[in-house]
Amino acid sequence: MSQANFASGTVWTGDNLPVMRGLNSGCVDLIYLDPPFNSNEDYAAPIGSQAAGAAFKDTWTLSDIDVYEHGELAERSPAAYAVIDAARQTHGKSMMSYLIMMAVRLIEMRRILKPTGSIYLHCDDTASHYLKLLMDAVFGARNYRNTIVWKRTNAKGLTSKNLPNNHDILFRYSKSEKWTWNRQYAPYDPDYVDKFYKHVEEETGRRYTLGDLVNPNRNRPNLTYEFLGVERVWRWEKERMQKAYEEGIVVQAKPGAVPRQKRYLDEQKGAPLGSVWSDLKPIQSQARERTGYPTQKPLALLERIVEISSNEGDIVFDPFCGCATTLVAADRLNRDWAGIDLSPLAVKLVDQRIRDDRGALWGGVIVRDDPPLRSDMGKLPNYRTHRHRLYGEQEGVCAGCDTHFPFKVMEVDHILPRVQGGSDHYENLQLLCTHCNKSKGGKTMAEWRAAQAG
Repeated sequence: MSQANFASGTVWTGDNLPVMRGLNSGCVDLIYLDPPFNSNEDYAAPIGSQAAGAAFKDTWTLSDIDVYEHGELAERSPAAYAVIDAARQTHGKSMMSYLIMMAVRLIEMRRILKPTGSIYLHCDDTASHYLKLLMDAVFGARNYRNTIVWKRTNAKGLTSKNLPNNHDILFRYSKSEKWTWNRQYAPYDPDYVDKFYKHVEEETGRRYTLGDLVNPNRNRPNLTYEFLGVERVWRWEKERMQKAYEEGIVVQAKPGAVPRQKRYLDEQKGAPLGSVWSDLKPIQSQARERTGYPTQKPLALLERIVEISSNEGDIVFDPFCGCATTLVAADRLNRDWAGIDLSPLAVKLVDQRIRDDRGALWGGVIVRDDPPLRSDMGKLPNYRTHRHRLYGEQEGVCAGCDTHFPFKVMEVDHILPRVQGGSDHYENLQLLCTHCNKSKGGKTMAEWRAAQAG
């Protein structure tokens, strides 16, 4: 685990992959991501809304870069490679390309999570079955915790030949066998309240139900006594029972009836939260929090996730932060936060929304467009000092053109360039001949090989 190498309140604009590659390992407590779903649709915010100008095309086509990134996954994550190859055979190149994009990013997300951290991946049924396998491959099937079903709205489109789709899916994984967990409760269903809390106190108007005071363990001599003319093995000692009766908490319906305990509805936490969330409604057209962002999720949804899987002062991270709902929820719940989005509009939205909450106390979002530099590797020697070791490991063969060269024409190169979040760590270094090194420039190896193939 290491300290974060960024300040809370930071939003990067641009591709999230190089930014995440520059983040320290094990520095984030909770990740929520609501990435594109591979829906083959175009999204745009309406003119006049806060998010006007926000648009993205959720369509994926296999490119040369995708092919080379898939090849690199064969070594980095063989299980993820196999899942993607299966998707290509069963679903086609579009799904393959989408999953390659997700896989290389999920690998970085796992790296930056703390051992006690959790991740929530929000998706729909377009690719959820493949994403579940991909999450198993990257995070480990043993670290799968829940499939949460969020019922967005009531079923519509009854004339369709298919059942209307009215839910989203969230996959919850932990980094390890120990994770942050705060149990949550949902409001009771009104029908449940009417059925089980049918009594109402005349004096206070409080709803209550009557609970059993008889002890299921019959072998308790110290709790066996007569109370209000009824002898039983009770749950409480006699002194406590008498006091509760005097306070009106223990009641007897009629002489000879078994006394019972009042349990007030307003003293209950609610129903333990399950994996089907039907109590959180989508954002209505006139809702105050509505920004007009194409795929905006309600604050209540993100607040619940943040409360379940983080504590005050923890770091919440959203690599596809869009209209910044995750960041606003984290800020309201006194968590530190950071996010990334392709569009600079995300900066404007998070700034506006948190300013509405904090007012003049808000100093403004920290905007960056450059990948951070990792500080969790200690002081590294100059990367050129690895030249002799690399020459021996590669047996004098250039990693670009696979040709043997004498030592003097070989140059140390960053596999992932520093401008894209790469470090000077020896695992990120290779030897290229002078020609290949100049040709590669500031590209990643996948980008460079794709350009060579074109």
